[in-house]
Amino acid sequence: MEKVTIYDKKFVKFISHRDIISAIEAVSRQVNEDYCEGEDIPVVLCVMNGALLFAGELIQRLNFPLEIKTVKLASYEGTESSGKIREVQGIPGSVKDRHVIIVEDIVDTGATVEYLCNSLKEKGAADVKICTMLLKPEMYDRDIPLDYVAKEIPNRFIVGFGLDYNELGRNLKDIYVLE
Repeated sequence: MEKVTIYDKKFVKFISHRDIISAIEAVSRQVNEDYCEGEDIPVVLCVMNGALLFAGELIQRLNFPLEIKTVKLASYEGTESSGKIREVQGIPGSVKDRHVIIVEDIVDTGATVEYLCNSLKEKGAADVKICTMLLKPEMYDRDIPLDYVAKEIPNRFIVGFGLDYNELGRNLKDIYVLE
């Protein structure tokens, strides 16, 4: 499928499933290097719903004990970020004195990861690292380092592999860009 229509928008294939998986394999090797020798069991915090597919593929490739938690935040309205973070489902359980790896689908301005990092630190996390499938470097304007980036992309609106347009398109195995 080279083109898809979602609601009133047309999208063209941008990143193939094969390239997505290759990027996930590369980033999982980096995460494994940092955590395989550790004694602590880190919390992998999946930011729902967008990071669901990425997190699923990533954790299958991680070779150390880990705990999975999810959080659901919202900031997008249609194709634009509202700039305001809404907590739909908060961080479950305690993260006090735990190492946390935030797993995000995409980082653009960085408002969501900044919000989560601050929240996790307030809750007593020992350490917070960020792992994102996609980064829009020209949009990122925060001082928080991104520890693991699978792929950098230009500032374009995309759907597929977990990313949506008004909740549709997440199930596409490839990533599509607005035509």
